[in-house]
Amino acid sequence: MFIAVASLTLMGIALGGLLGLAARYLAVEENPLEAELQALLPGSQCGQCGFVGCAQAAAALARNEAAPTLCPPGGRAVAEAIAARLGIRIDLAAVRDDGPQLAFVAEDICTGCCRCSKVCPTDAIIGAAKQIHNVIREACTGCGACVDRCPTEAMGMVPVPVTLPHWIWPRPATV
Repeated sequence: MFIAVASLTLMGIALGGLLGLAARYLAVEENPLEAELQALLPGSQCGQCGFVGCAQAAAALARNEAAPTLCPPGGRAVAEAIAARLGIRIDLAAVRDDGPQLAFVAEDICTGCCRCSKVCPTDAIIGAAKQIHNVIREACTGCGACVDRCPTEAMGMVPVPVTLPHWIWPRPATV
């Protein structure tokens, strides 16, 4: 019994050491700019920018293969932050910014087809087949992917309601 425990312990130590060495010597260096740009993006992984997720979009931005205005859910604020980090000037006249929005379900016309919940990147839509769906507000990122996918137009977008957790002090008017 003692020999079995000792041999398993020694194998664990040896293999753990080998994994530690492999992690140190075979590590892939990442571009620090990509990590900074990914931190600026909303992280909803919605795919509206044309990339699979925010990490791929940040990599394309770092390689100058994408415009700083690529993130529709981020709006003007994210585009300005990305342009400032990259040190470039951009024209924000074409960027539409409706402010933060949430998805909602018109329950009277929802048929429970589940198409909206299949495209939601954050699993914010709950409901079963042939049942009315609903949106978890805390999980919704406002990407709008569900609105385009709904065949009955039961999904829509509304501005984030002003509640105590979402209230922001308005900026003072400049004179």
